[in-house]
Amino acid sequence: MSVAMFTPGPLAALGFSLRKRPLLRQFTGRDDIRFLASAARLPQEGTLLAWGSTVLADVPAGLRIVRVEDGFLRSVGLGADLTRPSSWVFDDTGIYYDATRPSALESLLQRGERSPAERARARALREAVVAAGLTKYNLPERRWHRPRGDRRVVLACGQVESDASLRLGGTTVRSNLALVKAVRRACPDAWLVYKPHPDVVAGLRARGENEAQVARHCDEVVSEASVPALVEEVDEVHVMTSLLGFEALLRGKPVVCHGSPFYAGWGLAREVQQHPRRAGPLSLDSLVHAALVEYPVYWSREAGRRCSPEEAVQELLALRARRPAVAAWRRVLRPLLARA
Repeated sequence: MSVAMFTPGPLAALGFSLRKRPLLRQFTGRDDIRFLASAARLPQEGTLLAWGSTVLADVPAGLRIVRVEDGFLRSVGLGADLTRPSSWVFDDTGIYYDATRPSALESLLQRGERSPAERARARALREAVVAAGLTKYNLPERRWHRPRGDRRVVLACGQVESDASLRLGGTTVRSNLALVKAVRRACPDAWLVYKPHPDVVAGLRARGENEAQVARHCDEVVSEASVPALVEEVDEVHVMTSLLGFEALLRGKPVVCHGSPFYAGWGLAREVQQHPRRAGPLSLDSLVHAALVEYPVYWSREAGRRCSPEEAVQELLALRARRPAVAAWRRVLRPLLARA
């Protein structure tokens, strides 16, 4: 959605840390945002920007809610490490990871195929992202090689189990251990690789319940390999609601969804469950255009303005080439962030 729709009219915000507040002013182009300390006193009218899945009760009839979250091409470094985002999404219908109700992204996808020019733009963007090895966080490249032999190699993607995407993602498989067990049942003869979520590996988020038992049900746990290097080597990717499934689709890999991420239900992945609200099929490039061009808002730290996804890609590449280290103060804060 366009941030131009925030002008004019009263604009309040809830759930934004002190660090996010100047970023919100930049993304919206508004310096007069009123930041609320709690949801106890919501404005009676105007627009409220709510971070993520911030719980709101008794919303006044005249108040419009817009939820804000990280975009799908975010940064060089983990969000939980306080790295600056290149993109946010603004959703006035729901939020993309909440499968219990529609979202603005789902509405964009329901429009069906994009024009030939839009699909061509999406294809060029997708090819640039894949060729550059870009992902959401763009962590340092670490290679991994599949075992020798002709066994099929299947990847199971771990998530932060406390994340709202699992609670709201329309899945009955809501733990990393349950996912690995389900994949093992479905692929008994495959070489099963499990990749824990990078926030968990970095110590920024807690491990899932009984996640230590995952190793008993898979052939290998791969913590450090980068997403592009890992996806390139496997034959199939299994997810609950992980964005890694979308990143695998960009790279032409078969994806099996055990939940309802935004990219499920359009005929592009194999689904364990039905998605009755979603009227697929849809081409990959139409999905990419909606998810990477239309839905997010991008901000250039170099130019100090909103920018196109293509400009954001070039800026992420330049930033990654400089390979900034995690600042010492961020490393000190990591234990506190993990408990937040």
